[in-house]
Amino acid sequence: MQKRKPIVGITQGDSNGIGYEVIIKALSDNRILDFFTPVVYGSSKLFGFYRKTIAEIEQLETNVITDAGEAKPKRINVLNCLPDSVYADPGSPTPDSAREAIAALDRAVQDIKAGLIDTLVTGPINKKAMSGQGFGFPGHTEYLQNQFGVSDVAMLMTSHRLRLGVVTGHIPLKDVPGSISKDKIISKLHLLTRSLQEDFCIDKPRIAVLSLNPHSGDGGLLGTEEQDIIIPAIAEAAAQGLDVFGPFSPDGFFGLGHYERFDATLAMYHDQGLAPFKALSFEDGVNYTAGLPVVRTSPDHGTAYDMAGKDEADAQSMRSAIFTSIDILNARAAYASLQEGKMPDRRPEDSGHRERAGRPQIA
Repeated sequence: MQKRKPIVGITQGDSNGIGYEVIIKALSDNRILDFFTPVVYGSSKLFGFYRKTIAEIEQLETNVITDAGEAKPKRINVLNCLPDSVYADPGSPTPDSAREAIAALDRAVQDIKAGLIDTLVTGPINKKAMSGQGFGFPGHTEYLQNQFGVSDVAMLMTSHRLRLGVVTGHIPLKDVPGSISKDKIISKLHLLTRSLQEDFCIDKPRIAVLSLNPHSGDGGLLGTEEQDIIIPAIAEAAAQGLDVFGPFSPDGFFGLGHYERFDATLAMYHDQGLAPFKALSFEDGVNYTAGLPVVRTSPDHGTAYDMAGKDEADAQSMRSAIFTSIDILNARAAYASLQEGKMPDRRPEDSGHRERAGRPQIA
């Protein structure tokens, strides 16, 4: 008996940014619907508005629904979960666009908890605007951790070139040194190891750990966090059976391509990791939340208000986020089956941004 294709829930993000444009472009080649069934959480009115701003797109097979259970295969299912009064104002956030982003996200999370969708792909949001509307979290990662009640999660950036996690996420740079501890680093290393095994089918992953200070502290001359915190954390994680190495000075680590020798890299703070990641993988980079009981990905870019409504946005990162979510869903099924001592029902395959024989070459 043939299993149904996975149902991928996609939230609109901030409707005044490029969210709808990259969603529509990512789904515009009908051949993509051979691999999954999309459910776009937002508004058919907004979807139609942005559809008209995009040139050179063939007829889209859409299906407007109010419940994810009504989703049809081979269609772009647009789930109306916003008021009929919504309107687009491309170019800047508004209180309305922030509230609508929250509403679309809340509905999608409700549906994935209920099993109505299989994976969650989130469109770009404006964190400050949503905070002003009572969102209460620095970003998607912290919101989802709270929603699913897990003790720890990790932002894991992934692409065809590298995977990169962070110890500290969306916090001010001045707060980073005080937020790093041996226990936190060890926790992230265990979480990353489990994710690489269960979500990426890597049996014994090798993880590199970056230093906090320039030149790894230069023996304490430029900072003591390496000697006091990071090196002891690496040693203890290794004693617990993890393949972890470092600390490496980030400049030489990325500049000399040492990241290619490892299955993942753990950075100490957000921009330490995301700056080189985006320099190397901006077009097809994906933000994955490791540690959740569900699969959530997103593009590695923001709302890009300056491009909104101008048909300028590149959809490759959104497309990669969609297919990465399916890859991870399949990998989890394979891992679970192997743990149970039986052959998996679905073979994990690289269905994302790497081209495969028999898969449409989507520009």
